[in-house]
Amino acid sequence: MAEKHGPWTIQERREKYRDSFINVREDQVLRPDGQPGQYTTVTMRAGVAILPIDSDRIVYITQQFRYALGKESIEVVCGALEENEPPLEAAQREVQEEIGINADEWTQLGSFDLDTSIVHCPVHLFLAKQLSFTQTHQEGTETIKTLQVSLDEAVQMVMDSKITHSPSCVLILKAANILSQLGK
Repeated sequence: MAEKHGPWTIQERREKYRDSFINVREDQVLRPDGQPGQYTTVTMRAGVAILPIDSDRIVYITQQFRYALGKESIEVVCGALEENEPPLEAAQREVQEEIGINADEWTQLGSFDLDTSIVHCPVHLFLAKQLSFTQTHQEGTETIKTLQVSLDEAVQMVMDSKITHSPSCVLILKAANILSQLGK
């Protein structure tokens, strides 16, 4: 049952934990140097990260308590894709549910891998423009506050480590770079 995986050989695979968001797997392997070992990986549902921006370059970001951190975190809107849900539809759903924004213009800014050594979780990045506002539909686990700051201030918050959530950092910096190249 050995399976090649790049320069690695998987000899046995065991699922250690699974829920609706994550799967933890332990593989017995032959390493690239030929020695036996084990490798544990975490697979999470793919996600989306969205940065809504208005015509005045004001971005709409969130502040919420994050259980794993035990403190408040400032982030862009993020969420997981539902089964068979296209990333754009997930982005549109998440930004409306979490902060009550609809957008008429969407730009996909690529994707991002959270941690390429042990975690498999691609995050699709979106910039949302031409905004309109509606009611939120937050889940029972969410206590999200919407913050409005200039794009330049959001970039500075990343640089000052006030925003540390990795998809948020990548998306804010990428959006700022792209918009500056477009002269917007």
